[in-house]
Amino acid sequence: MKVVEFRGVDNLVYAEVLTDDNELSGGYTTGEVKVLAPVAEITKSTETSSETKYYDNLPALVINSEGSDEIGITCAIPDMATYADVVGKMIDETTGAMIDGEREAKYYAIGYRIKKTDGTYRYVWRLKGMFSIPDETSATEDDGTDGNNMELTYTGISTSHKFTKSNKPAKAVVVDDTAESLADISTFFEEVTTPDTLKKKTV
Repeated sequence: MKVVEFRGVDNLVYAEVLTDDNELSGGYTTGEVKVLAPVAEITKSTETSSETKYYDNLPALVINSEGSDEIGITCAIPDMATYADVVGKMIDETTGAMIDGEREAKYYAIGYRIKKTDGTYRYVWRLKGMFSIPDETSATEDDGTDGNNMELTYTGISTSHKFTKSNKPAKAVVVDDTAESLADISTFFEEVTTPDTLKKKTV
């Protein structure tokens, strides 16, 4: 068995989810793919629960449920327009200043690439979620080398749209780019890749 670990992450991008409904054609659409910020670390945890049911004094059934994904993103500070976009704030187009008022609730897809120790990559699009407004830390400058990056939290959920390939909603598309992979990832980040738009490699 080949032993592989994760050792790197890059290409953090996002796109606004414009529509997400149960219509078979055009039920899930997104806007332009944009760079979010240089990324240092990405973590993922999934809300799950399970319970064993007993019948005739024996464990007979396990009921599992899966909830949202929490994606922790450590990144460089995004530019003001990008930051305002993902947290639902307004940019004054005449001055470029962010107006920190009541947020507009928007959903986004996020994409990124994870490098593995064997030199191959894992490509990811998370199809629907919302960013929480991050805490910010600023400290006085001294003669050390400390700086403060940004910690973003993205809560990923399933789409409402049922994709044709599975007739089910989806939370993410994840592809390993290995010699054995059948998926074409040549345009993976040019647009949000969904279960229906992911194509097979052509020879």
